[in-house]
Amino acid sequence: MVSDSSVALTRRHALQAVGATTLAALAGCSSTTFSDDASPEYSLRIDSVDASPVDHALYEPDADALFGDSARTALDAILPDGRHTTYGYEPLPDDAYVEHEGAYYRTAHVVTGRETMDRTLVRVDPVPEAEVPEDALLIDRLERPSARVLKILHSYTHTDGGTSTADLLRGDAYVLRRPAELESRLGTGELDGRIVTMTESGTWAYRVDITQERIVETARTALAIDVARSREQFREVVFGSRIDADLAPDALARDVSDLLERTVARGTYSEPAPLSDTFETLLDALGLGAVDTMANGRLLWYDGELYRYALAVSERATAR
Repeated sequence: MVSDSSVALTRRHALQAVGATTLAALAGCSSTTFSDDASPEYSLRIDSVDASPVDHALYEPDADALFGDSARTALDAILPDGRHTTYGYEPLPDDAYVEHEGAYYRTAHVVTGRETMDRTLVRVDPVPEAEVPEDALLIDRLERPSARVLKILHSYTHTDGGTSTADLLRGDAYVLRRPAELESRLGTGELDGRIVTMTESGTWAYRVDITQERIVETARTALAIDVARSREQFREVVFGSRIDADLAPDALARDVSDLLERTVARGTYSEPAPLSDTFETLLDALGLGAVDTMANGRLLWYDGELYRYALAVSERATAR
């Protein structure tokens, strides 16, 4: 009789079994061969964070006018118990922690209706390189609010709508909503009809089309939710919501804590599958046991220090 232990597969043994099955399926059908070197490689990266968990968790608006000004306006309005409504965009990130007069809050948005309103829409039409005039404007020389919009439209046009920023558009148009956008050269209409280009040579050139249209915008109201009345209380909130792994040296086996500390010192550590018991135990302790592609932006509290960590799993194959 075969015992349960003989048929139980750990993750690393399962990876070997999958590799063998894949090899059999591809035999005679592919010029790619798989060997021990083709095993997935697990790379753990750990970087020190030069801040306390509380300070790291607190949100500060960007210094620039494009996003920072609208965020600061919203915070001024909602702290400690106000409301701030915008149309078609959210000036603050959801679930951001902020401090006000010694108390701590989490930002949130709720939809509070819709409104038909006049908006400025920007579109671009490609211009052949031979027709680009000498006074065409280089997009990178424009102020950020205008340049960002035109780069988004370039990406959308160049990829035929396949860009990851397509969700920022309304069809093929960018709607100017933020104060900095409305005050930009696009918002004032100064660039209407002008030809802009992505390069000095005139490739990827576009004619700018600016229109005023009445559209329906969703009303989004920002508010602040009281979560803690002291820094000590807020620290518990942060550990409960933002810290992915809270580990202590004496809570880990000696070989596991040694590997963790070596990884912290070096910044990275990698192993090909099948993984050693020590590395697999460390990944489980970090909450990475089920990751088979990538995990990023995780936070670790270890021995009184804060770290950011990530895991990447890469496939390696040898072609012939």
